[in-house]
Amino acid sequence: MIEHDVVIVGGGLAGSRAAVEIARTDPRLSVAVIAKTHPIRSHSVAAQGGMAATLKNVDDQDTWEAHAFDTVKGSDYLADQDAVEILTREAPDVVIDLEHMGVLFSRLSDGRIAQRAFGGHSHKRTCYAADKTGHAILHELVNNLRRYGVHIYDEWYVMRLILEEGQAKGLVMFRIRDGKLAVVRAKAVMFATGGYGRVYNTTSNDYASTGDGLAMTAVAGLPLEDMEFVQFHPTGLYPVGVLISEAVRGEGAYLVNSEGKRFMEDYAPSRMELAPRDITSRAIAREIRAGRGIHTDGSAGGPLVHLDVRHLGKEKIMSRIPFCWEEAHRLVGVDAVNQPIPVRPTVHYSMGGIPTNTEGQVRSSAEGLVEAFFAAGETACVSVHGANRLGSNSLLECVVYGRRTGATIARYVQNRKLPEVDEKKYITQAEQQIQALIAQPGEYRIDQIRQRFQDCMTEYCGVFRTDALMREGLSQLQTIRQQAQRVYLDDKGKLWNTELIEALELQSLLIVGEMILTSALNRQESRGAHSREDFVDRNDTDFLKHTQAYFSSAGIDIRYRPVTITMFQPQERKY
Repeated sequence: MIEHDVVIVGGGLAGSRAAVEIARTDPRLSVAVIAKTHPIRSHSVAAQGGMAATLKNVDDQDTWEAHAFDTVKGSDYLADQDAVEILTREAPDVVIDLEHMGVLFSRLSDGRIAQRAFGGHSHKRTCYAADKTGHAILHELVNNLRRYGVHIYDEWYVMRLILEEGQAKGLVMFRIRDGKLAVVRAKAVMFATGGYGRVYNTTSNDYASTGDGLAMTAVAGLPLEDMEFVQFHPTGLYPVGVLISEAVRGEGAYLVNSEGKRFMEDYAPSRMELAPRDITSRAIAREIRAGRGIHTDGSAGGPLVHLDVRHLGKEKIMSRIPFCWEEAHRLVGVDAVNQPIPVRPTVHYSMGGIPTNTEGQVRSSAEGLVEAFFAAGETACVSVHGANRLGSNSLLECVVYGRRTGATIARYVQNRKLPEVDEKKYITQAEQQIQALIAQPGEYRIDQIRQRFQDCMTEYCGVFRTDALMREGLSQLQTIRQQAQRVYLDDKGKLWNTELIEALELQSLLIVGEMILTSALNRQESRGAHSREDFVDRNDTDFLKHTQAYFSSAGIDIRYRPVTITMFQPQERKY
């Protein structure tokens, strides 16, 4: 059996930052990071636009209170305000800390860190490294993992959280290279497994974003919080779905419909293209619905709108947003210096996740906490984003709460003993699970079922939702779930069996998808990214509360938890 003081699942920003903090705090601790990709292939590396912090380098009128208010208003008042206060107060400090680690932020002419405008923020406070900010930060953090002697298990797939008597004791995992199974026991387990964009058919997320950490948590009998709030980023490159960063609009790009009009003036006149993401995504969806979308040949009535940067000029495009130009050129053959970029909303971010308190401890219920289990980053829901995340707050959450959770864990494990774990039992169960999948005499290929499932989620739980639509989606999901039990694998071997990984990931996706749809069906209001055409108004009387969804094979049980309000009373959200 493998033993460590602390084991962290996920090698992205939150997991790496936590590992660095634990190793810094107490170098004697044995810390391990487990990732199904290599850590620098984590999806954090794709984060483009930046990281918000009130450094006041560009706008000396900015304050952490203003950042907190923008975040809470952006969340449609569902964010927990104690968590938002920590996020925004600690932001400047974590940016300086990253700089000291060696992160190469873009600079002002006097050498200070540059800051740009971002959607939903009332001041220019987003620090950035051109349009490759996640890449710049993650590379330095992974270098620091090596520096501090953190043990990295890269390309290991975690199959199961070992949770007994309300305590996290370890994990079951297997090495993708050769199928070797292992049980890890630890004094503390942390999940930093990222999002679940692959639940949908068009997403900015990478192929590894299948919600495994969320599914394992749900299967262990713990709740998932606010899963109905799925962020659609307004500007996914059409038709591939990859992101054209909000940094592009921060630098002054226009959104234009088939009539050549900057249509955001009809939806958010004070903020235009820099309105929050939920508002901008709905605006684009409505323009396309109304027949003012554009076809790829430029004619009216198509499935996309144009993001136009031509007026910025070649020099600014190539210095401030080079990656955006490169992606449009490489993936759809558009030269953004001379042509508008075709975009439409794409699934981007999960506001919901594994519920935690502000120390990163996982909740077992509205009041209870799980012993020795922690989470941070996109997979967690400490609820700094509520019903809608503001751009450049996600990298911030990963680093602030990664650091904070790491510090908590370093204290937590000090006088704890390694738990007792029955290694043989868990290895046998994992072998049986894998063997059953490999031996299954099915009739469907994995990609057939996955495509049906992703299409179902996209059609029945997308930007706009209704009761009838979601009920039909849940009904189709049950059929797809039955078909998923009849998939067959061509690859029966142990060496680099990617088909086996896809089969396990499909099970994760199905669980997460059902949690999203059921939570959305039960929230009979429109708030943030959750937009219902049969309940068009926000309903604070009945739904100013967090959804807590519990998974079981018999169905999903929905309960609620109150929102923490400490600074700002809910008011109408207008831009």
